[in-house]
Amino acid sequence: MLDNKLEAKMRPAGVPQPTITAFLSAVHKLMAGERGMLTEALVEPISSLPRLDALVEGGESGVSLLRQLAIIKLNGGLGTGMGLDRTKSLIKIKGEDTFLDFVARQVLHLRGASGGKEPAFYLMNSFVTRQETLEYLKKYPNLWDEDRIDFLQNMVPKIDAKTFEPVSWPSEPELEWCPPGHGDFYPALLGSGLLKRLLRGGVKYLFVSNSDNLGATADLKLLRYFAQSGLSFLMEVAERTASDRKGGHLARRRSNGRLLLRESAQCPKDDEPHFQNIELHRFFNTNNLWIRLDHLQVELDRYGGALPLPLIINSKTADPRDSKSPAVLQLESAMGAAVECFDHAGGIVVSRARFSPVKSNADLLALRSDAYRVTEDFRLVLDESRRGQPPVIELDSKYYKLFADFEECFACGPPSLVACDALKISGKVNFAADVVCQGKVEFHNSSPNPATIKAGFYRDTSVQL
Repeated sequence: MLDNKLEAKMRPAGVPQPTITAFLSAVHKLMAGERGMLTEALVEPISSLPRLDALVEGGESGVSLLRQLAIIKLNGGLGTGMGLDRTKSLIKIKGEDTFLDFVARQVLHLRGASGGKEPAFYLMNSFVTRQETLEYLKKYPNLWDEDRIDFLQNMVPKIDAKTFEPVSWPSEPELEWCPPGHGDFYPALLGSGLLKRLLRGGVKYLFVSNSDNLGATADLKLLRYFAQSGLSFLMEVAERTASDRKGGHLARRRSNGRLLLRESAQCPKDDEPHFQNIELHRFFNTNNLWIRLDHLQVELDRYGGALPLPLIINSKTADPRDSKSPAVLQLESAMGAAVECFDHAGGIVVSRARFSPVKSNADLLALRSDAYRVTEDFRLVLDESRRGQPPVIELDSKYYKLFADFEECFACGPPSLVACDALKISGKVNFAADVVCQGKVEFHNSSPNPATIKAGFYRDTSVQL
């Protein structure tokens, strides 16, 4: 009966069958008492993995492999954590160039090497990012596969926390729905028909990553390694630092030896000290994934169109702005959790250069500054003088959490940070043009009125304004 109610909600909304199958499976797990928890007793740490910097060149040529490759960027985010209500990947990064400008030029650069329309390229958009994204990318007609360049992440119902029935909120019906997490990538790829289209076109390898991570490029050395490895699934991981303590990490299930991804939401509170021990659990998921599409099709067929991904439960209210609205559950899954679904899956350690997502305005300031430069193949990389270490930036959350306030602060452009180890800003300030920060620099303004940072050199200093 519950299944019928959920399906009756989803089918008229156009939710494809693979996503319906995945969602019903998640609800069944919930009803059976599963909460997606992975205790420390169930996992064992990963001590070592192959490293990208140790790979030997050679094997099949990169050009022939590019003709068997597709690149997909996850592009469903609005950047709400930065106070945005528009497509995050359309934020300007360098000059007038946005995330999507860099992504487009990276793909077109690779196609210059292949001499054709390979590698294939698509975005996974959400309903809220699709229109704006497609309109923007009309400036790159050679990027499109005929009239197609994307497929849609789906929406699933929020369910009542007690009855598990789809919640009703007539005053704002759109609040009855939520995204199912980027684990929806697999049923969405299948349900859109794109998986079949790629396989029919001879595409064997897929590289997928987030659109806000400009370090995630289709590296030819990695592509060759993946092609020669025989693996079905390869996760790029980086070594955890203190700032990564709360992020998901790679581990191995004790019962069967399979790799798995454990997110913080899947860790019981008593196990948090183990979860956050970066010397015990050394590697975190960058969400840069390599997938054999023919092997993925086999697994999707095996499970009726939906991989058996671990459940992630988020407790919310129907209206997130109204704490008195009904308690609901949002059922999600993580794309990287598919590492456990394949007999032959692996991980490879990459440098932080391949993981530079923008999750905050502090991240954005670093990328906009001269600490990062643009390469000939349109990658955004740290300047060599920084030896792989980005500047540590701390912006006063009271004044710079929202993108509009951040833009006002740096309306004259970012300061020079190429020789800056750490920058801390407290209080409301505005930067003039030609500010250079070197070493460790702090600016403090205790007044409620904005202060101006004048042009000049600031080195290893704390400035009271």
